[in-house]
Formats: sequence, structure tokens, C-alpha cells
Amino acid sequence: MVFPKKVLTIFLIVALIAVLAYYFVIVKGDYSGRKGNDDAAAHEKKKRDVAIQVKVAEATRDDLIIKLRSPGEAVTDRKIDMKAEVEGVVELLNVQESQHVNKGDVLLELDDKPYRLDYENAEATRLKSLSELILDQRFSDVEEASGGKEEEIGILAKKQFDEARELYQKGLISREEFEKRSLQYERVLIESGEKKDEVMAAMKGLTQAEINVKKAQIALEKTRIAAPFSGIITDIKVSPGENITVGRELFKLVNISRIRVHARVLESEIGKMAVGREVDLHFSAYPGKLFKGKVSAISPVVNPEDKTCKVFVDVDNPQEEIKPGMHADVEITAEIHRNRLLVPQDAILTRSGRKLLFVVEGGLAKWRYVEVGLENENYAEILDGVEAGEQVIIEGHFTLAHDASVKVVE
Repeated sequence: MVFPKKVLTIFLIVALIAVLAYYFVIVKGDYSGRKGNDDAAAHEKKKRDVAIQVKVAEATRDDLIIKLRSPGEAVTDRKIDMKAEVEGVVELLNVQESQHVNKGDVLLELDDKPYRLDYENAEATRLKSLSELILDQRFSDVEEASGGKEEEIGILAKKQFDEARELYQKGLISREEFEKRSLQYERVLIESGEKKDEVMAAMKGLTQAEINVKKAQIALEKTRIAAPFSGIITDIKVSPGENITVGRELFKLVNISRIRVHARVLESEIGKMAVGREVDLHFSAYPGKLFKGKVSAISPVVNPEDKTCKVFVDVDNPQEEIKPGMHADVEITAEIHRNRLLVPQDAILTRSGRKLLFVVEGGLAKWRYVEVGLENENYAEILDGVEAGEQVIIEGHFTLAHDASVKVVE
């Protein structure tokens, strides 16, 4: 059969319309649907990518410590001026400026020849007196053997002396009365011969000779000047060969292994101080370095001029970094409040006159109004609005809004 040309043309046009309709309705529609889904996923991914990065800290229960600040000055209690106790010529100077020495080290030596001669002379005199005493005692012993024993100490005199001593110890008789009875008893001892050896020694000059030997020995020992404690030598004022006199300052010895800081606290705050409290110290010579100390004493006197009271802080200084005279910023523990719910001060914001913070819940920042109690420089006590264990935002929250998407970073 042969179709008319006009009919064939119409058939072709209808077929073309059907093909185009299939393409736009089926194929194009399916593509648009897939593209819509892909756009939604991309939007969600973009939304995640633009989440605000924040840092968090956990709200925890701990002690809240409130500190008082005060200026302070470092000093050392172990500092002495070493002086000459005898005169003489400096023979040896065994130290240098800033030298560390140990207890007992000989720091300086004087020429000891004159003092050694004095000692030997005193010892010779002592031996002479001792020899004379021994000879006299031998003759006295012979006489006693032929003449009998000396009378024994009077029992009554001893009893009276013992009674007097007991009364004096109880405060029932005066010192003058006790000394009077002691002298009476001593006379009885001498007369009875009980103190014969002491009396003879004194008569022969032995007692004084022994005293002179001890004095000469002490003077000889003082020609060698030793360190009374371990420390550092400073401010040397003598040289070898120099002739020095009694009382001449030689050098200083200072020990700074332990430093004491004198802080001043207002009298209105002194009641919050207690011996043993921990102290933080900062010295301008060591920026950023923290030194630890403890309150060792509190002065009982208030300065009438500035109404402050001295608080003494002991600080271990094994590296000798802290020098006497250095100024310190002192932070003394004044109050300790136990078991409080705390968050860092960095978490607290103020908007429209009210305090608030943000916590993280499911990747979102949640706005919380809070009631703040006690505070120190680092932490705030939360009375209401946050529970222990919640993550509070401490960085990146100044422009946050409620339910903003956030990403926690370290």
C-alpha cells in the first residue's frame, strides 16, 4: 500500500514529538532528581565544613582557691660579716669573690708564730706549777700517814646546805641567803681537808696556769678563720700580707640555698593568713617562671604607717637563682573553698548585663545563662545553669549564636 505523502509527513511529526516527550519526561526528569539529591548532599557537606572551630573544657568539682597579691622582697637570714678576732698578718687568703665554701673550710690564715709562742710559754708555766704541786702532795701524804686522817665533813653543815638549796629552788629563800650558806659550807670543806687539792693547786698557781693555757690555745685557734656554715664568699676586703686588727671586717659569707621573702598584707586581710599556706612567687628577672614557697611566720605587729603586716615566706633556692634584694610578686593562698563546681573564667561571657556560657551538645553550641558564685583569676564557681561533666566552650565563642554548628578542636 502506498501512503499519501501528506499522511507520511504527519506520522513522522507525531513520532518525533513522542521521542522528545520521552526524553524530557523520563530521562531529563530522572537526571534532575539525581541532581537535586546531589545538591542537597553538597549543601549539607558545605554546612559541616563551615562549622565554627571551638575549644572546650569540662565543668568539674574541685577546690576554689582565692589568693591575695602582695609585693615582696627576697632576703637571707644566713648572712654574716666575717671579722678578725685576733690581730696579725694575713698569711693565706684561701677564697675568691663568689666562691662557694663548705662548713669548716679554712678561709683565711694569720701568721700564728706569736700565738704559738704564747701557748708554749703558758704550757711550760703550767707544767712547772704542776710539778711543784705534786712534790708538796707527796710530803703532805707522809704527814697524814703519821698524824692520822683529817676530820670528816660535819654532818650538820652538809644537812644545812642541802636544806638551803632545796628552799632556794622552791623560791622560799633569797639568792643572797643561799650564797651565804653556800660560803659557810665551803669553809667547812676547806677546814676539813676535803678541798685540800684545789686549795694547794691555787696556792701553787696551777689553776691560773691552766686558765692561761686555755686562753693561749683559743687565741692560736683564732688565727685560722673557718666557715661557720656553707655558703658563698662576697665583698672581700683584705689581701695577703696585710696587717689587720681585732674587729677588722674580712669578707661576707652568705647562704642563699633557702630564701625568705618579706611580703606585706593589709591588716584587714591578715586574718586570712595561716602558717603553712602555699605561696606562688614571680620575679621580674625570670619572666614566666613560677617559684613555690610556704608561709613560715606572720608578724604580730602592724605597721602604723601603711597598716600592713609582714608575712614571711620561705622558698627553696637550690639553683641560687633568687638573689637577696630581688623584688617579687607574691600570691598567698587566703581562702580554700572545698568541692565547688568550677569552669574556667574564659568560658564566662556577659551579654545584656547577664552572665552566660555555651556548652556543646551534639555538635551544636547551646546558650546557657548561669549564676556565678565565688571567683578567682582562673575559675568561676557555677551555682546554677551547668552540670558537672558538661563541655563548656572557652575559645571561639565570642560571636556564637544559639544552636550554631561547632567543631571541637584540641
